[in-house]
Amino acid sequence: MKRRAFIALLGAIATDFPFPARAQPGKTPTIGFLGSSTPSAWSQFVSAFVQGLSDLGWIEGKTIAIEYRWADGREERYPEIAAEFVRLKVDVILTVGSAVRAVKQVTANIPTVFAVATDPLGGGLVQSLARPGANVTGSSIQSPDLSGKRVEILREAFPGFRALAIMANAHYAGAVSEMNEMEVISRAVGLKVIKLEIQRAEDIAPAIEAAKGGADALYACGDSLVNANRTRIITLAHAARIPTMHYEREYVAHGGLMSYGPNYPDLFRRAAKFVDKILRGTKPGDIPVEQPTKFELVINLKTAKALGINVPPSLLARADEVIE
Repeated sequence: MKRRAFIALLGAIATDFPFPARAQPGKTPTIGFLGSSTPSAWSQFVSAFVQGLSDLGWIEGKTIAIEYRWADGREERYPEIAAEFVRLKVDVILTVGSAVRAVKQVTANIPTVFAVATDPLGGGLVQSLARPGANVTGSSIQSPDLSGKRVEILREAFPGFRALAIMANAHYAGAVSEMNEMEVISRAVGLKVIKLEIQRAEDIAPAIEAAKGGADALYACGDSLVNANRTRIITLAHAARIPTMHYEREYVAHGGLMSYGPNYPDLFRRAAKFVDKILRGTKPGDIPVEQPTKFELVINLKTAKALGINVPPSLLARADEVIE
């Protein structure tokens, strides 16, 4: 950890004290919004969250304040930002699963909501999905459980599909768990697996170069590093003639070939309900972790054409959205 972040962390721990779950009378509640990526990459998520608050009667700038901070895909910034939120005495922290461990190390008292987490139970973020315990709750996408469906879609899309490259941030346990799950499923159906572990943005180009010529498709496990560099991943993969599968629609909107997963803006909209309950007095540890019930298949035909791929009509018919 860098010296400045370490000092900030010590300062936060020294000044941290129990915060009441209920917003203090006469005080405008403040949300600390810890974005793991960049403002541009998260613009739809922010809009959805703010709209969700508005639907519940919380109007930004009037009845509630939001302090936005951005990690820009650098996980080492999480403790520093969390420490700043402690100094600001925010009432609730809103973030994603990859940042929760760092937040919990800084404060065990400020209620924390993850709008989305890959596998909060397996990753040790909560004690159970029904009763999370401590000061954390939110929505889980149980991403490892979706691995089989994504492999199935790839095999249907490419009849001669033989090798899958899987990219994951080695520093994020959720992404590593997802990579391992997808590897097991892929090998079980006879696919070759090329594991691409990255730890920083500079690792992306050499990783994709290593898969060039050997992989029939690339899947990048979701986390802050991948999200902050999604355009780079898509551009480099397609330059190497490797079609991409993603966990979220926005990648496909930016040129990825296809995605299968929950609607992320909807998860951020739903996160407002967690925040609302906490501000009205419910302890976060008593609010069950939710899981999405609807998953979307999105296909970019423009990208398919550029890569010379003929997407089977049967797959197009099942798609929730086709980008042309």
